[in-house]
Amino acid sequence: MRQVADEFRRRAERSDSVAVIDDSGPYRARDLLRHAEALAETLSGTVLIQADNSWRTVAASLAVGFGGGTLALVNRHTTAAEFAAAFEDIQPDVVVAEPAALAEWAVPALLPGGAEAAVLDGWLARSAPGRRDVSRWAGGCLIGLTSGSTGRAKGVVQSEKALRYAAEQTIAINGLRAGDAIAAIVPLSSTAAYCFGVYQALTLGGPLVLWGRWDPAATLPRMAQAEVRWTMCVPTMALQLGAAAAGSRALSGVRSITVGGGPMDAGALGRAEESLGTRILRVFGMSECLGHTSPAPDDPPEIRLGRDGRPFPGTELRAVDPDGHPVRPGELGRGEVRGPSLFLGYARGGKLEPPELTAEGFLPTGDLLIADPDGTVTIMGREKDVIIRGGRNIDITEVERAIASHPRVAQVCVAPVPDEVLGERAAALIVPVDGGPVRLDEVTGHLHGLGLSKAKWPEFVFAVADLPQTAVGKLSRTGARDLARELHAGRPGVAQS
Repeated sequence: MRQVADEFRRRAERSDSVAVIDDSGPYRARDLLRHAEALAETLSGTVLIQADNSWRTVAASLAVGFGGGTLALVNRHTTAAEFAAAFEDIQPDVVVAEPAALAEWAVPALLPGGAEAAVLDGWLARSAPGRRDVSRWAGGCLIGLTSGSTGRAKGVVQSEKALRYAAEQTIAINGLRAGDAIAAIVPLSSTAAYCFGVYQALTLGGPLVLWGRWDPAATLPRMAQAEVRWTMCVPTMALQLGAAAAGSRALSGVRSITVGGGPMDAGALGRAEESLGTRILRVFGMSECLGHTSPAPDDPPEIRLGRDGRPFPGTELRAVDPDGHPVRPGELGRGEVRGPSLFLGYARGGKLEPPELTAEGFLPTGDLLIADPDGTVTIMGREKDVIIRGGRNIDITEVERAIASHPRVAQVCVAPVPDEVLGERAAALIVPVDGGPVRLDEVTGHLHGLGLSKAKWPEFVFAVADLPQTAVGKLSRTGARDLARELHAGRPGVAQS
């Protein structure tokens, strides 16, 4: 983080422009610089911070950068057990959070004999008696937590070179200019949100516009007033912004909105961008290889909204067969990626654990994708996103894409519900556009018209107000599965045999 922090210092010394706008108002560059320089000695080594969407996260980032340290991110909604697991993997030298969070996470017990200091206008920094050398991260400047397949969050270690590459490619693709304002509406505790929020704003040298909590109606006027030119969000947020805009084209000054991290329907995204008055770019990326595909704002809607863009220059994304051999263009395969934003490894036991790559240096993404001859890619879902009904696999993503094309469907998630005979059956959780009820025969009739095999149709349909989300606003598959089971338990009977 040292490079971007030093750049910020030089700019602040030349011009005291607005650097952050959050719920408490604007913060000028020199205000943040004073906070950061005063904190640089305290926030040295590996610093685990409660990353909230406010000026505090930016000031702490600069302080860690000035000291050449490594910044680790944690969300305020993290449970005590989750925090303890993250602490074990990262073994930070300093923990920074609001006092209630330090107590809830039992930080004094995790850092016994440590010193506490008041920082960031009401927060506390608790430091270990000694500091470990950050060389244990092999050049990593950022550690972000991401969900692991075992249920334990993984600490993804990224270098500043990777952050810089991902941010600069996004800036170039979206036609952003030095000094442009961008907005961060996804919680900054995720690696991607931090990179394309804090780090990208510091790279551009313009204001970073923030909100403490997600509220579409409050987001629109602040973005317009601050003359925001770009933001990133998950599909749910894009659709909710479109609904809140109600056709007003309130974000006509925004050059583009990058959307990724969940099931997406081209029709629904098209209606949202028309309501907002901007362009939506459907992208693909992961914490381990940041934001590595994107279309361009001037691409036609069928590319921008119907596919997942093209790999960044210098990044390779390919589809392979089960034996690891590349498949032909247009064929479905398992995704593998390599490029400049590939992570250094995972934080395990207080040190870096290198990633498991193929012999050619590719990282298996766990996704199924199609690489088209024109260079664009389409992510078809996770390899493990299947329902096993009576020994037959049902591709969840395929069914969701089909249901999402129904004009009354704003969002959909297909989840398994238990069955004593067949093992699992498919249930569809649907957020209707009009908020009304949704009949099963209405959905299956639509799928019949599309030619989808009857064996893949959902056997239960539940209309819901919202789909379960993770702390960073992505669809929670676990939450959706739990909700489907609860609703199914109160609605016996099936629609097909």
